[in-house]
Amino acid sequence: MNTDANTDASTDTDTNTNRDTNTNAITLGFVCVQNAGRSQMATAFAEAERDRRGLGDAVEIITGGTRPADSVHDVVIRVMDEAGFDLSGRMPRAVSDAELAACDVVATMGCSTLALDTETELRDWALSDPDDADIEDARGIRDTIEDNVEALFDDVEAAMGGETETGTEAGGEADTTRE
Repeated sequence: MNTDANTDASTDTDTNTNRDTNTNAITLGFVCVQNAGRSQMATAFAEAERDRRGLGDAVEIITGGTRPADSVHDVVIRVMDEAGFDLSGRMPRAVSDAELAACDVVATMGCSTLALDTETELRDWALSDPDDADIEDARGIRDTIEDNVEALFDDVEAAMGGETETGTEAGGEADTTRE
């Protein structure tokens, strides 16, 4: 699964978005300062949600930090393991302004002060840092991130006109209601 924003030089790109014009994929970015907690959780949930909804070719996902840490926070690895995700092999990475400008939507986690001069939609999820949280609070942050990712994918599907394989891939019809 390709989760970085590198573009193959042999692929035609749209000069306004730097996205592959052959797929017209929607690009989602998940960003925080260290890329060691919230954005890593969001990326893991987004990758799973993309697969669950059958959007593998339609949604690209990038993640990164403005000042990446050396490793993913231990508490994040623990609470994500409880939810069935192994983040122990993931490494925080830097994200460039060009990568973010190529995104359709960038979700910041409450710690970024991004100011992009593009038409990229910015969403600030205003989440506490799980690194300083006790295990119960870290679980709450994880659960909020999962809900936010699901809502974002609801919006993505709505923007795409609902042309997905969700029903077959997920074993039933998608619930399109929002509370």
